[in-house]
Amino acid sequence: MFKSRVERIALYGGSFDPPHFGHKSVVQEAIKVLDIDKLLLIPTFLNPFKSSSFLIANERLERSKNFFNFSPKILVSDFEVEQNRVVPTVETLKHFKQCYDVRYIIVGADNLENIERWKEFAYLNAQIIWVIATRKGYALQTNKLRDFKILEVNVELSSTQIRNNMTKEN
Repeated sequence: MFKSRVERIALYGGSFDPPHFGHKSVVQEAIKVLDIDKLLLIPTFLNPFKSSSFLIANERLERSKNFFNFSPKILVSDFEVEQNRVVPTVETLKHFKQCYDVRYIIVGADNLENIERWKEFAYLNAQIIWVIATRKGYALQTNKLRDFKILEVNVELSSTQIRNNMTKEN
């Protein structure tokens, strides 16, 4: 028997360098409040706005698979890591639109300041609803977004803090 409809999904991409409880809080809240069948979590090969990452791509992918295995609604995708290059979000969106009804892209409030610098931002903005995860110290600059939802996440933790602690311990 064929499925009667295409699954509705949200995309949540990022470095996840390393994945942490702030990311987990975003995922848990998104699953709770968004009208989706699945949340695709997509570790980047390399963030287009960075020149390196702390952990190599495959290690971030494996850690993400282990860390986000708490719900059948979560799918950790190797799409960007397998490309072995920087993959702009627009390419990832177009890839997954072939199989899914991609409704949302989840981003942290820290991404809003320069979001119009994302490749083909106008296309992205026309295609999806942005889901903005709140982050302490970052304003919700939504004036550039066509449509958005706010995801209240109150975890004061960042990958940068974790990496700094890991470096200090070594």
